[in-house]
Amino acid sequence: MTEPTSKTAEDIRRLRALNPQMRERDFARIHSISEGQLVAAEVGHTATRLKVEMSTLLHGLTGVGEVMALTRNESAVHEKIGVYEGVSVNAHASIVLGEQIDLRIFPSRWVHGYALEKAMEDGTTKRSLQFFDRAGNAVHKVHARPATDIAAWTKLVGELRHDEQVDTLEVTPYVKSAPEAAPAPAPAPLSELRAGWEAMTDTHQFFGLLKKLNYPRLDALETVGEDLAWQLDHAAVEGMFRKVAGTDLPIMVFAGNEGCIQIHSGPIHKVSPMGPWLNVMDETFHLHLRLDHVVAAWAVRKPTKDGHVTSVELYDANRELIIQFFGKRHEGHGERDEWRAVVEQLPLFSTPNAA
Repeated sequence: MTEPTSKTAEDIRRLRALNPQMRERDFARIHSISEGQLVAAEVGHTATRLKVEMSTLLHGLTGVGEVMALTRNESAVHEKIGVYEGVSVNAHASIVLGEQIDLRIFPSRWVHGYALEKAMEDGTTKRSLQFFDRAGNAVHKVHARPATDIAAWTKLVGELRHDEQVDTLEVTPYVKSAPEAAPAPAPAPLSELRAGWEAMTDTHQFFGLLKKLNYPRLDALETVGEDLAWQLDHAAVEGMFRKVAGTDLPIMVFAGNEGCIQIHSGPIHKVSPMGPWLNVMDETFHLHLRLDHVVAAWAVRKPTKDGHVTSVELYDANRELIIQFFGKRHEGHGERDEWRAVVEQLPLFSTPNAA
């Protein structure tokens, strides 16, 4: 994670003026600051510091009309165009459950907030709300669109405006436990992993199972057995997109970070690779996936009370989950045969023969 910067807000603004077109995340990384610090430096210029009050924010967003919701991690950018609706707020996990915008929010990770308003050369104004964790990493962004109710947007920004408008941001990097710290408990025997896995009645039980049995997620996939999880060839990622794109087969795409998971549900149509990126550019769903960050692809089978469901999961070099794909289904109904067939026909991982 980015260490606290010695650059002043004026330094950051000056450097940004020299590189105005560079993507915010790339600019921050190159200049050894967090993206949150880059945005904070604009307070008093193009940014307003906000209080992070989840209830006010989410209920307020239901009144602004159409927007674009953006959630990302290092390897996947997930964008949905629609309205915030179906809001449910509590201290540990909040939900937005709309036809287009579908979010699972973990409020403890939402620490810093800003509203940005920038005049563009074509005479339009670019507006967004951006939220960051304590390390200055972006957890979620909301971008205004031409159909957005700007009066309601402005009212919401006013309600959330922080009393202290400072252009600096103190960040606290996340630090993993030192190697000399107490070792993690040993994972449970394979027999317990398989028994617990096969006893699941809902996919949401999976996280709790792994925590109880002391299995990191990818370790569990590698251990449980090929009848429940099997590794796919890297080409399977593009293969899956080719098989579902342009069909009526609805899929679910889960991507995000520790503060927010964003979900697309429905068919996908326009898929276009560009360099290392695989892009989906549909009317209400955009996805940008870094294929060169994918180190392992797995197909995973989990039991539910409606029969087993099948997912495709992609992992990065740190063995962290990048993104998940499921076939869309409704509670009380089994998995679609078409989706199961797509996954089961994807090419398997094979180890090259030794020379």
